[in-house]
Amino acid sequence: MQLTQQTDYALRILMYAAAHPERLVNITEIAELYGISRSHLTKIVANLASSQYLESIRGNKGGIRLNKPASEINIGEIIRRFEPLAIVDCMSKTRSCVITPNCKLKHVFFEATDAFLKTFDQYTLADMLNPTLIRQLNP
Repeated sequence: MQLTQQTDYALRILMYAAAHPERLVNITEIAELYGISRSHLTKIVANLASSQYLESIRGNKGGIRLNKPASEINIGEIIRRFEPLAIVDCMSKTRSCVITPNCKLKHVFFEATDAFLKTFDQYTLADMLNPTLIRQLNP
């Protein structure tokens, strides 16, 4: 499986905020560091804030920060929030297939997706950070 850009960016935003717990960070600095469109990041930050992963503070001295400890942010939850996990049309709740009653492939896809997510469920945002990363993000 391949993660979408949106999920990749959501994880990067969270990691950057986690690496700077002492201050508010802003979208512009994240966009410049990673070379990502500011407007694209704004939408992802809004999603992360509405789902309570980030606290967003408006205003001239505003910015974002983690809304809970990095150890309480599960990577599997983030992926579920951002990924379209119906990897084939028949997995979608709105689509059906004429051979569904006789097809076992759909169940294999569900099993594979479940195994994929169970791996990520074992990790938190805190697990993704290490002193080397924090030093790189805090020159």
